[in-house]
Amino acid sequence: MKNLYIVVSFIAISFTLSAQDKNTKVADKLFSRFEYNDAAKEYLKLVENGKSDPYVYKQLADSYYNVFNSTEAVKWYAKATETNQDAETYYRYAQMLKANGKYEEANKQMKKFAAAAPNDMRAKDFNENPNYIPRLLDKTKLFNVNGSDISSDKSDFGAVLHNDKVYFASARNGARKTDGWTEEPFLDIYKADYNADGTVTNATKVSDLNSKWNDGPITISADGNTAYFASESFKEKIATPKDKKANAKFSQVFLFKATKNGDKWGDITSLPFNNKEFSNANPSLSRDGKTLYFSSNRPGSIGGNDVWKVAVNADGTYGEPQNLGNKVNTEGNESFPYIADDNKTLYFASAGKPGFGGLDVYQIDLSNGTEATNLGKPVNTEKDDFAFTFNSTKGAGFLSSNRNGKDDIFGVSPICGVDVQTIVTDAKTGAILSNASVSILDDKKNVIATEMSNAKGEVNYRVECDKPYVIQASKDGYEGNTFAVAKSKGPKAKVDAALQPIDVIVTETEIILQPIYFEFNKSNITKEGAFELDKLVQVMKNNDKMVIMAKSHTDNRGADNYNLKLSERRAKSTVQYIVSKGIDPSRISGKGMGELEPKVDCGEKCTEEEHAQNRRSQFLIVK
Repeated sequence: MKNLYIVVSFIAISFTLSAQDKNTKVADKLFSRFEYNDAAKEYLKLVENGKSDPYVYKQLADSYYNVFNSTEAVKWYAKATETNQDAETYYRYAQMLKANGKYEEANKQMKKFAAAAPNDMRAKDFNENPNYIPRLLDKTKLFNVNGSDISSDKSDFGAVLHNDKVYFASARNGARKTDGWTEEPFLDIYKADYNADGTVTNATKVSDLNSKWNDGPITISADGNTAYFASESFKEKIATPKDKKANAKFSQVFLFKATKNGDKWGDITSLPFNNKEFSNANPSLSRDGKTLYFSSNRPGSIGGNDVWKVAVNADGTYGEPQNLGNKVNTEGNESFPYIADDNKTLYFASAGKPGFGGLDVYQIDLSNGTEATNLGKPVNTEKDDFAFTFNSTKGAGFLSSNRNGKDDIFGVSPICGVDVQTIVTDAKTGAILSNASVSILDDKKNVIATEMSNAKGEVNYRVECDKPYVIQASKDGYEGNTFAVAKSKGPKAKVDAALQPIDVIVTETEIILQPIYFEFNKSNITKEGAFELDKLVQVMKNNDKMVIMAKSHTDNRGADNYNLKLSERRAKSTVQYIVSKGIDPSRISGKGMGELEPKVDCGEKCTEEEHAQNRRSQFLIVK
């Protein structure tokens, strides 16, 4: 049903349209009236009777595309693209493949689309990052998505929470004429109670605003006294001839303003920038009441539908509508804007930006010129996800999606997050350290992400609340170190990652580090050992002619022969670690000494501490 608010217009009365040929006349007529389900049935008859061709396949695929039957659309786009097709057909085919989770196949079609339309922003975005899906899947989860008791057995979407009321558009309980596109009753605006426990009850029609045409969605001013909503231009007795010869008329989507008078809505007026040549839909009013955002295919749009804004002046007049530009809009469709309470964060749905398939929800900070970002899963899926709204006072919002087969309303709640800012400095001088490697690890020591510190020594990560994390920082010339990030409910945590400059004692015969100890009966390099070996690496990088021999020792427990072999393994591990850091293998060798040269000659009476001191490495300067 939401597709009504993405396309150009509504068909209201029947008309005839010149067909591709006499065989497709009936199907083409239904298609041009947006009665896609019935059109598909007629095109299928042609296929069954052996009267199909690439045109029929494409029309059949587009029919299913327009009702988001992705399985059937994929089937027929595959047939249509066996012969050369226009660029948009390849794009639609790719979208339907993504809707079925077939990303590799979708990429093949996107390559064909990009080749056919290289200047299209969607093609440029794809060419710049063709393998974007893994990155989307790795995004930090921002919201929980749950089923909502608002939804009915018909289409429901566009829910917005205002104080203790939820307003939304629905085709439920409709006894009026069925819409030819959706085969459902026309939409009405509904209002329901939002209860303290988050449930929604007592949904009723807002009779003052509804007409016999499609009505909704709606946006309400902060004081609750003004509403802007979408309806058909037939409400104003305005229709546009599609074809004078066919005497066909259709309705555009218009925006209307209504004023609250007591418990009733009245003084309903059409906004002055409505026009019978294009549609305006899906309004969202800023909290300060000064800006109205909406979607439109008006002249100046980059794609089919774009997100626009218009100034709402104090005297009740309106400014000139402004396109939000290519950071929001593409050659595809963008719609369902929602401006957050901060008056700068905009949520919107796009079928043109890189996403999981169909419509995805994006957010953008309009105040700083950054790029729009995909909200990731579970907000977005391979299906249509749109009409995202959020009430910061209640800490709750709504999402519309056809992920279950029809347009439904889902509840969304933010996941508690902590913004962890790490600043890397020199522990001795306090100087900022840029280009330091900073990783964040979870409580199981899994590396979540790694970034390089910027010119201010900063790296920022967003993590979940009430979980411990560890920051691991390193830089050439400094001892790497780890820094705990305690459990927190946020919103922010700061980590001062002060790194000690490597200060190594170098004699004529030996490089003296802090002891490189090994665990009992093991030869692996420990985390503490790695920190010390990194100092050796730095010295060798600073002295590129230096050649080192690493001598590895064990304690005196176990058989002599076993200890000798163990020390050889430890020496080998030490050499391999040094080589792994970029040192030429010819400059480092290792030798296992077993228990022959104990640091502490304690015989059979060694303490655990003395045994540990004897399990060590030495680094002799050979050259």
